[in-house]
Amino acid sequence: MSAPRILVVDDEDSILQFVSYNLRKEGYEVTCAKDGDEALAFAASEPFDLVILDIMLPGTDGYEVCRKLRAIGDMPVLFLSARDTELDKVVGLELGGDDYLSKPFGIRELQARVKALLRRSVNKNAGASAEETPIDAAGIHLDEAAHEATFGGTLIDLTPREFELLACLIRHAGKVLSREQLLREAWGWQYLVETKTVDTHVKRLRDKLTQAGADPAIVETVRGYGYRISA
Repeated sequence: MSAPRILVVDDEDSILQFVSYNLRKEGYEVTCAKDGDEALAFAASEPFDLVILDIMLPGTDGYEVCRKLRAIGDMPVLFLSARDTELDKVVGLELGGDDYLSKPFGIRELQARVKALLRRSVNKNAGASAEETPIDAAGIHLDEAAHEATFGGTLIDLTPREFELLACLIRHAGKVLSREQLLREAWGWQYLVETKTVDTHVKRLRDKLTQAGADPAIVETVRGYGYRISA
């Protein structure tokens, strides 16, 4: 089996050298880029298993790079940033990032995050390669193999995060899921942002359901605990 391929994007030489040296010691194949345009060129020309992406890049910033990476493929993105506010984390993760690590960071924490993201990606791809039976709940038809959700034949226009949230709720239709469970199952987060980011995604999910003609109330709020979709 070939070594996982990681793209590291940062405009600071010291960070690039520190991260790339330590990841190569762990057996990963590492490519470095110093700005967003170079990173996108690499990602468009060859496949990567993970992108480690600084937010504060010259020119095209990390947020925009992440958005464009999502159009190229579904590789996990680990954001790096010297900014450590809740808003920064939420923005990055809502744009399609999979994890967020604040600078300065220790190499052991970085290695643990990298291993977790790669493991989740392998498990996700293994599940996607298997035959998956579409699920129906509350009038919504969910096809995880095709990564599509429809209501009454109308496609619900969901971001990857919104789709994972809806899929998690539908897989557990009729059961109440806490915000912590949703973060863990829909995103795979075991640490990170406050659970209120789930509320933001639920609000957007309800808006998308409304646009598709569904009743947004099918995603029920269970006060003080979490959310449930009717069976």
